Amino acid sequence: MTSPARPAAVVVLAAGEGTRMKSDTPKVLHELCGRSLVGHVLAAAGRLEPAHLAVVVGFQRERVTAHVTGLDGRVVTAVQDQQLGTGHAVRCALAELPDLDGPIVVLNGDTPLLTAETLQALVNGHVEAGNAATVLTASVPDPTGLGRIVRDAEGRVRRIVEHRDATAEERTIAEINSGMFAFDAKHLRAMLDRLTTDNDQGQEYLTDVLGLLVEDGHPVAAMVAPDYRETLGCNDRVEFAGLRALLRDRLVTAAMRAGATVIDPASVWFDVDVVVGRDVTIHPNVQLRGATVIEDRAEIGPDTTLIDTTVGAGATVVRAHATQAEIGPEASVGPYAYLRPGSVLARKAKVGTYVETKNARIGEGSKVPHLTYVGDATIGEHSNIGAASVFVNYDGVKKHHTTIGDHCRTGSDNMFVAPVSVGDGAYTAAGSVITEDVPPGAMAVARARQRNVEGWVERRRPGTAAADAAAAARRVASGEGTVEGSIPPATTDIPGSGQ
Repeated sequence: MTSPARPAAVVVLAAGEGTRMKSDTPKVLHELCGRSLVGHVLAAAGRLEPAHLAVVVGFQRERVTAHVTGLDGRVVTAVQDQQLGTGHAVRCALAELPDLDGPIVVLNGDTPLLTAETLQALVNGHVEAGNAATVLTASVPDPTGLGRIVRDAEGRVRRIVEHRDATAEERTIAEINSGMFAFDAKHLRAMLDRLTTDNDQGQEYLTDVLGLLVEDGHPVAAMVAPDYRETLGCNDRVEFAGLRALLRDRLVTAAMRAGATVIDPASVWFDVDVVVGRDVTIHPNVQLRGATVIEDRAEIGPDTTLIDTTVGAGATVVRAHATQAEIGPEASVGPYAYLRPGSVLARKAKVGTYVETKNARIGEGSKVPHLTYVGDATIGEHSNIGAASVFVNYDGVKKHHTTIGDHCRTGSDNMFVAPVSVGDGAYTAAGSVITEDVPPGAMAVARARQRNVEGWVERRRPGTAAADAAAAARRVASGEGTVEGSIPPATTDIPGSGQ
């Protein structure tokens, strides 16, 4: 089997502002499905293993340079101070590279659907045929506004004609120029030196290189993309949204073909680095972002967002938001739970309704079922945290840690004032404020003793429905009245009731 051809260089054109995006952000830095537009292109180009990888920058060049060099340390940037055309941009790139021999691939920086497989086929075909240039083309449903590929009677590429310059007959051609090419390095350098600005835009067009090569008798060919959508770029937010939806469809379809069930694909969004296992069920309105991993048989959603989060096999996550969290096998999260960075749930752990966790480790089989904040804490195995508890981790200056041992039972409405620990097998009473360590097996009671002030309501709230009810109940208890009809109807005008 022939080894894949490696390009001498890949040049990515990313100098434009993208004015129709109407944004302070350069067009190529707009993100979709977890990567910038140019990031998607660099990812595909990088898989070709080129000897050199160059990005042409211009608008906000410092910002774009920082971004692309951060994505791939091999990137060399070339500055195009003035936008003088695609030919000029490639000239700027070659000026930053050594004298090359072999194929040079030129790509647009705003084509996120382009695949490495298509690029490799382009390079392989170019090298095997010994072409001076090979243009990547596409057959599109509506070619309006796009450059057409003009072939001769034998099907050989003769030139590229822009829509505005095309004849009526040429405008019927459905095969369009993608703006992406493979060139022989030496031929490309020679033809760039012959480009002129003798056109209505006053720019050097890279497409004119093909015409010059044909004039000189050099072989020029075209490869039709297997899916025209791979060649799509964007000029405005509407087209950008269309690309995002197409990429989403590709990613979700791949997950389903690999064995996941997606109930409503149109309402589910994946980033490109998301990994989804087999027999996973994903319900509507789910967003899986960053480097999220969903292991086999897990069930996600509905209404769930997971960012850089791992979900173990057989776990369930319902109506939850998690960032940089680890959810163990067969664990349960939600509904309406918020897992912040550093949250780690062991096997069969539970984080329930209206629970927030941060920098917290919850041991195997332990449960935090309701209305609780767990911050900077370790909870051991098979413990239960009562409803409406708060792990009080912040003293106004520093964060402190709370440790709950194994097989603990903490009461509802507890405050654990860190730093504090509760030993294995200990209990805490409802309503307690735990400020001191609790020994293993102890019952901690940290609340004031209840005191009943008899007759307070009748004395201090005379004439209210509460006072009337209390008086009626007292008469019944003393034998002075009967239960039926003894309690007046309640009203909504009760001071302090919140009604």
